[in-house]
Amino acid sequence: MKLTSALSAVVLGLAAVSCGSAPKTTQVQWETLGNQSDENGNYYVERFTVTGNLDFDRLAFNQFARKMTPVNPADTLIEIIPGYYCISSPRFRAAEGDTVVVDIRVNGELRAICYGPDGVHTANFDGSTAPAELTFASMTEFPAQYSTPASDLMPKGEEIYAFNEALAADVPGDYEAVPSFKKVTLTDGESTVADIKIVEKAGDPSLGEKYTITIADNTATVEAAPAFMKTARHRAENLVAGFAGPTVANAVVEDEPDFRYRAVMIDISRNFQTPAEMRRIIDLLARYGFNHLHFHFSDDDAWRLEIPGLPELTEVGARRGYTMDEADFIGQIHAGNGNPDAKEGTANGYFTKEDFISMLRYADSLGVKVLPEVESPGHARAAIKAMEKRYRTTGDASLRLIEDGDSSVYTSAQSFHDNVMNPALESTYAFFEKVYDGIIDMYAEAGVELPAIHIGGDEVPRGAWGGAPSVIKYKEEHGIANDHDMHAVFNRRASDYLKSKGVKVSGWQEVVCGRTDDYNNAVAPNAYSVNSWTQSLTTPDAPSRQALDGNYPLILSNVNRFYFDMAPSYHPEERGLTWSTPVDEFIALGGYPEVLVVLQPGDREKIFGLSGQVWSETVRSGADLEMRLLPNMLGLAERAWNSTPTYTDADFNAVISAREIPAWEEGHYNYHLHQPGVKVVDGKAVMNAPYAGKGEIRYTLDGSNPTAESPVYTEPVAISDAKQIRAAYFLNGKHSVTTIVRL
Repeated sequence: MKLTSALSAVVLGLAAVSCGSAPKTTQVQWETLGNQSDENGNYYVERFTVTGNLDFDRLAFNQFARKMTPVNPADTLIEIIPGYYCISSPRFRAAEGDTVVVDIRVNGELRAICYGPDGVHTANFDGSTAPAELTFASMTEFPAQYSTPASDLMPKGEEIYAFNEALAADVPGDYEAVPSFKKVTLTDGESTVADIKIVEKAGDPSLGEKYTITIADNTATVEAAPAFMKTARHRAENLVAGFAGPTVANAVVEDEPDFRYRAVMIDISRNFQTPAEMRRIIDLLARYGFNHLHFHFSDDDAWRLEIPGLPELTEVGARRGYTMDEADFIGQIHAGNGNPDAKEGTANGYFTKEDFISMLRYADSLGVKVLPEVESPGHARAAIKAMEKRYRTTGDASLRLIEDGDSSVYTSAQSFHDNVMNPALESTYAFFEKVYDGIIDMYAEAGVELPAIHIGGDEVPRGAWGGAPSVIKYKEEHGIANDHDMHAVFNRRASDYLKSKGVKVSGWQEVVCGRTDDYNNAVAPNAYSVNSWTQSLTTPDAPSRQALDGNYPLILSNVNRFYFDMAPSYHPEERGLTWSTPVDEFIALGGYPEVLVVLQPGDREKIFGLSGQVWSETVRSGADLEMRLLPNMLGLAERAWNSTPTYTDADFNAVISAREIPAWEEGHYNYHLHQPGVKVVDGKAVMNAPYAGKGEIRYTLDGSNPTAESPVYTEPVAISDAKQIRAAYFLNGKHSVTTIVRL
């Protein structure tokens, strides 16, 4: 059974032609032959079936880095960079109409479709490339495609049924919203709200982020301090827009958020998002009471922001394609079609200075601060490659980030061996001063507040500077014992420079882990925020504990609650990563401070806020990004606004169904749908949906995946001789992954 769908088919584009019929495109179908094991360990075989144009030298593709070996000795697999590979084979120079099958043994287990290939294109020895068309065969044809004999993580139909059943709830009232309000007091009478009146209450410092909405006399009157009025106005507008009918009971809403920092981090480095899409995301942030956009624009994978005076950062770092030396652009990673100048897709692109300033002003108009992140000293491969191009073409080494003669051997979390800046080089700090100054100037030109500059600081691999001559010398001269302390030197230099410019500093938890009192006393007073992302809670050296003990403003950013790039379940066709645990809106809703960090007396005041993250390895479009945020970010919004219990899962789901899904449809947003439950009772299939009274369940009994033309479930279905029940939930032109019950 070979199936393709909007979920699993990726079209990378066709080569443009000026006249006549288009040349035949190379077509590649991918499938997994299943998880297996032998004396060498666990592995799976992935099959590339290549048809159409077979007149090329190499087939290139992206895939998460693992050890891979071609099964056919005639084929050769080359790692261009970690995560970017090409297959060379004499079989590719085949006759028209032929089919070439390439099988590759991959170490480890395959659990999810996102760990399959992407960015497939052809390449020739002369450097020319052409897009290919990639489709995926079914990954649920048989269990070994996504499970092993010892572990089958596919969500079970009966368990989903029980979960959906528990979500049943009454229709929410007019004053139930996300985030929920602290206090609603009904008053006499009713109103047909036709106007929103704004009353700014200046001169009362005790007001802070407290505000009120009074519904009376057919008007919603909003009262708040000027600094909080933008958010208060959005809360009132969304409340009024969600009223079920023309008339509503009069009431006084008293509200304020529990946390001062409420954020979502969007990674546009790994896969690019356009300025237009980021405006849509900022609209969502404002709607749900977030006040920070953590803007992750640089990483190993790309540099996405123009910095005046450093054109190489975007000329090299914002372009990805087929290259064997990365002299002029970055090797393709995650996605693309081999062309570093392709406009379609998410491989290439960056924010110009004008784009960025426009985004800053737009966010500010909605009450959202933009926190820019400049990843350092690790996760810096794109910047390193860009500055090497500058050095080669100009001979100017004043902004180099690495040095000649460095024999350090290391592997980063993403399998790179060349992604760490050298903290002993003055040129490294000269580079950062230029970057920081450029960012500071853009905020000044925009006329908006720069809350801080986030310096990253995470995942510096062991051994990163073990063979760097300048680091070895620096350690000897300054009595520094190890690379961990060398990392502290970098952090302090960055923090001190930003402090000299009147700018706060932020970082990931590694910036504060294992640091001395002297370090903390120097850095913490200028710290704006520290993101703690690990799951560890109870160990004495938990990162969140170290941040609190060091008097840093702590941002709870836990991977197992707030990483929205994680798949919502272990279904193999759900989009997202699986290296942590599944994350969905209900998991995020349960992200109370007490379950994210072990609290001691006085700790509450040190928790600055909560942040959700979308790392974009598996994001391929704006619609894909929106599906990671909706409805996940609503669980985070509720907890960022209210740190104590409010909604049950059922009541929360009812609010999403009644108020938010219609709003997303009106705004043309994409969003995720949970799958239907299926159980067998007395020889019949019984099914239920995640949202009562909305959409429809469609099913099949022949082993094929349901489509929009499949039968609609209306009552228990006799299954008699069926071998499988497959069901999917359809709503507003969207559909869930398929629930599978094997009989």
